[in-house]
Amino acid sequence: MLSWLNGLIDLPWWGYIVVTLVLTHITIASVTIFLHRHQAHRALDLHPIPSHFFRFWLWLTTGMITKEWASIHRKHHAKCETAEDPHSPQVLGIKKVFFEGAELYRAESKNRETMEKFGHGTPDDWLERNLYSKHSVWGPTTMAIIDLLLFGANGIWIWAIQMIWIPLTAAGIINGIGHYWGYRNFENEDASTNIVPWGILIGGEELHNNHHTFGTSAKLSNKWFEFDIGWMYIRLLEMAGLAKVRRVAPAVREVSPKALADLDTLQAIIANRYEIASAYARQFKATVSSEMDKLRERAPHLPHVEMNLQRAMKRWLKQDRKDTPEHEQAKLDALLAESKTLDTVYRMRQELTQLWERSSASKEQLLKQLQDWCARAEASGIEALREFSLRLRGVALA
Repeated sequence: MLSWLNGLIDLPWWGYIVVTLVLTHITIASVTIFLHRHQAHRALDLHPIPSHFFRFWLWLTTGMITKEWASIHRKHHAKCETAEDPHSPQVLGIKKVFFEGAELYRAESKNRETMEKFGHGTPDDWLERNLYSKHSVWGPTTMAIIDLLLFGANGIWIWAIQMIWIPLTAAGIINGIGHYWGYRNFENEDASTNIVPWGILIGGEELHNNHHTFGTSAKLSNKWFEFDIGWMYIRLLEMAGLAKVRRVAPAVREVSPKALADLDTLQAIIANRYEIASAYARQFKATVSSEMDKLRERAPHLPHVEMNLQRAMKRWLKQDRKDTPEHEQAKLDALLAESKTLDTVYRMRQELTQLWERSSASKEQLLKQLQDWCARAEASGIEALREFSLRLRGVALA
């Protein structure tokens, strides 16, 4: 008979590690599928069976209230990187968000205005009112009892890791590092980054730049080398009839170039503007490299040591001018003044912005701008610009 110290289940040392990883993985899967993609962004519909399971499991392992989590996350997107953002490391500092992310969450959860403005559509049934929200502390307490009964003394550290898992990964890593350090596929309006391209421990949430670019997409991966395990689970649920995907990021489809860009082309460009901007930067990678080699020979006064201008130029070609930090704009202007080719390429990129930024221009006026842009690009004498124009005339909605 097992001693009380070992609990009902006696495992080798590595068995307890496996159990802990499985339990915490179910928790992060519940957060990314239920709280994030289903509740906060309505990117998918869930059948009542997985929906109630995820809600019950999160009550056990986090004690988080669905309305609070969804409200705070929606406000984060609406007020991203501003003083009203509940947890921006760009405003509050990475140290505070990483180490005090859970405290920031609790403070914002007490903001009634946030709950009323951003908490619409979250569960309000009998279970939510009388158990999950009313007695949120009972969940982690129940989990502690279960862990102790099953694993004995080992249940103490298993439970402790379960309790710290979301404050560390979601509040600290995703909300902190995910807006401070990493790589960016898209130069969107905030500082979001992809932490790693292939992750399991954070359920796909490590692809944070992709998510902020396409906030209502149920799929977070974008490039071929990125893996979103949360999306894999959603597809399995969908195949089992337990979920229905409502939205994914728009995809660029290239067809034979049209003789003249039309309204369908314009619509496809606007819908895929971040992909278009990223493709534009990639198109001129060789051109930028060639021009930089020439400049190193004839313009040694440029601040190459202070800043890697070649890498920066690729980023600037992704960005709208307004999103380039002021302290970088002087370096950019100095670089453009030395190269007519780079100046033309950059200026043409900024003209594309006028197609998708908010303005009073009609569709017909925007179409005329697009057609004029293509004509000038193809007559520029810059081969990469001509090729990109041809690709642009062949863009269609997937």
